[in-house]
Amino acid sequence: MQDRELYQKILGLEEPWGVDDVELLLESGEIRVRISHPSETKFCCPECQRELACYDHGQERLWRHLDSCQFKTYLVAAPPRVQCPEHGVKTARVPWAEPGSRFTILFERFAIDLLQATQTVKGAKEILRTNWDQTWNVVQRAVARGLDRKQVKDVPRLGIDEKAFRKGQDYVTLLVNLDTSTVEAIADGNSTESANACFSQLSTEQLNSVQAIAMDMSAAFVKAAKESIPLAEEKIVHDRFHVMQMANQAVDQIRRAENKELLATGDDSLKGTRYLWLTGQENLTTKQSERFEAVYRASLKTGKAWGFKELLRDLWNHDSISQAKAFFDDWFRRVIRTNLAPLKKVARTIKERLSNVINYCLLEITNAVAEGLNSKIMSIKRRVGGFRNRENFKTAILFYCGGLDLHPR
Repeated sequence: MQDRELYQKILGLEEPWGVDDVELLLESGEIRVRISHPSETKFCCPECQRELACYDHGQERLWRHLDSCQFKTYLVAAPPRVQCPEHGVKTARVPWAEPGSRFTILFERFAIDLLQATQTVKGAKEILRTNWDQTWNVVQRAVARGLDRKQVKDVPRLGIDEKAFRKGQDYVTLLVNLDTSTVEAIADGNSTESANACFSQLSTEQLNSVQAIAMDMSAAFVKAAKESIPLAEEKIVHDRFHVMQMANQAVDQIRRAENKELLATGDDSLKGTRYLWLTGQENLTTKQSERFEAVYRASLKTGKAWGFKELLRDLWNHDSISQAKAFFDDWFRRVIRTNLAPLKKVARTIKERLSNVINYCLLEITNAVAEGLNSKIMSIKRRVGGFRNRENFKTAILFYCGGLDLHPR
């Protein structure tokens, strides 16, 4: 009797449900709590909420609950069924679990909190003492629940980026809310169709609410944005970090070619200097700065390219579009007269999309949030040890980075 009253309180059961029996199974390390209701109890049709007499009961089921005294604890009950005049025979909802779940609401809530804290399915399942499939089912159910509850809200500042799923040309496209640092949509691939699939997950009202969207210079993303977002040409901002990455790659390409030429003559002054040219001077140590100054004074092509690259950083420090354009035009004329072919290619690429590069002066957005989420996603992927398929990968992104309301109620 004492055990029954104790578990009645522990489980938070309310009338008409009550504890019939508590069974301790030492060999399997389990506690099974059998619960039932009085025969005259009425239940609601899950479709129309009409209150009806109990028609019969389904097969007895087990629901995993929070452990008690280090024993796995299960609720055992035969779910009641009702015969609805409109919907036929239906299984009534039980108050301790969501439909289709084999866990109690309290267990699922704890599991979700644990998964969020550990950010790994493997670590969580060991604490929960569940297998991988059972733990992953909690994740899937939580994401489905969160997506069902998700409210349509304006998304004035977006970022769109690609993320590698596996090595090689295997990507997913992410649409990120830059104000909330959450993933709004995911689609397979990194093509125009992929980006369109992301935009299609937003409502017309949301697409109309977009004021700015950050992206790299992907022609596919530009095309999709123009097809989906009104007046997109005025709202696209090519990410400045991507532009500077192109410039850095050009400098490194020049360094590698020049280093090869110098080594052929016995000059190793550029050997081991790659990091120096790709890092801002403010981040160099004293020793690195001394090495950099010595090489820079040698008037090499690499030093000249680095100087132009560093000068380009000032493009985003102007207060107006006209000032930024004037600055770039001057920078472009000077670069285009050099023999630095890789850097000239970058200059031409920027010129083709200059209006969207200098839109930053008005809209002041970057894809830094999207890049930060990418790092978080890959960190989670490493801790989990990879995902079995692409759908699981997308589900994990929404679970950890979707900002969804995941908990059962």
